[in-house]
Amino acid sequence: MLRVKMNYPKYLMRVLIGIICIISINGHAEKRQENHFYFVQITDTHLGDENHLDRTKKVVDHINSLPMEIKCVVHTGDITMEKLEDKKVMNAGLSVFQKLKAPIHYVPGNHDILPQKLESTHKAYVEKFGGLITQTEYEGIVFIFVYTEPLRKDFTIKDYYPLKQLEDYLKQSKGKPVILFHHAPSVDDFYNNKFHKGWKTEIRGKWIKLINAYNVKAVIAGHFHRDEHHWLEDVPLYVSSPIAGYWGRQATYRIYEYHNGKIGYRTQYIK
Repeated sequence: MLRVKMNYPKYLMRVLIGIICIISINGHAEKRQENHFYFVQITDTHLGDENHLDRTKKVVDHINSLPMEIKCVVHTGDITMEKLEDKKVMNAGLSVFQKLKAPIHYVPGNHDILPQKLESTHKAYVEKFGGLITQTEYEGIVFIFVYTEPLRKDFTIKDYYPLKQLEDYLKQSKGKPVILFHHAPSVDDFYNNKFHKGWKTEIRGKWIKLINAYNVKAVIAGHFHRDEHHWLEDVPLYVSSPIAGYWGRQATYRIYEYHNGKIGYRTQYIK
C-alpha cells in the first residue's frame, strides 16, 4: 500500500487560510448588501418669481411624506430667480427648506451667483448656504457639491479654482465611490429643435477626463428644465426636471436609489 506522508502543520494552515478567505468574502458581500439607501434631488426652484414658493412647499411636503428613509436632499441650483440678496425672498425660501426632515445640501446656479454682481451675490450665497465646493458622506459614499458656472461661462472668482479643488476632493475620497452634483450639465443643450453650445470643448474635455480618473458613480445636474440622461465616457449624467413652472412644466423632483454601486431614480410629479 502506498502511504502519503502529509505535512499536517502546512495542511492545517492552508485550511485555516481558506476559512478566513470565505468568511472575508461573505463579510464583504454582506457589507455590499447593506450599501443601499435613498436620497432626493430638487432643482431650479427659481424662488422670487411666479408661484414657485408654493410649488416648493408642495414638493417639501411630498418629500417629507415618503415611506422610505431619505438620507439627504440636494438642491442643484437656481435656488432663486436672481433674488439671492432679497431678504424677504430668502427668508421665505429658507423657512420652507428648513421644514425638510432630511438634511439639505446646495449648489448655486446661474441665477444665484451673477457675474454682473459677482462680489455681492457670491458673498450672499456663502453667508446663506456655505462654500462653493463642499462634501459630505452617506453610507460610505462621498457626495461632492461643486459650483461650475465659472467653467461654463469662463469667468473667475478669487481663490476659487473649480477643477483643481474638485481634484483635491476626489483625491481625498481615497477610492471611495463618489456622486458629484452641480448645476448646468457639461453636454450641449437641445431645444427648439436644435443644439445650443454649452461648455467650451477644452474645458469639457478636462472635466470629463477628471471625473473618469476617479471612482465617480454619477454626475447629477439640473438647469435644462427637462429629464435627460447622458454618458460622460464611463460616468452617467442624470439631469432632472425643475420645480419651477416655466414653459408649462409640472413641479417635479427625483428620488434616487443607491444600491451596491448602481444608481436608479424615480421622477415624481406634483399637482
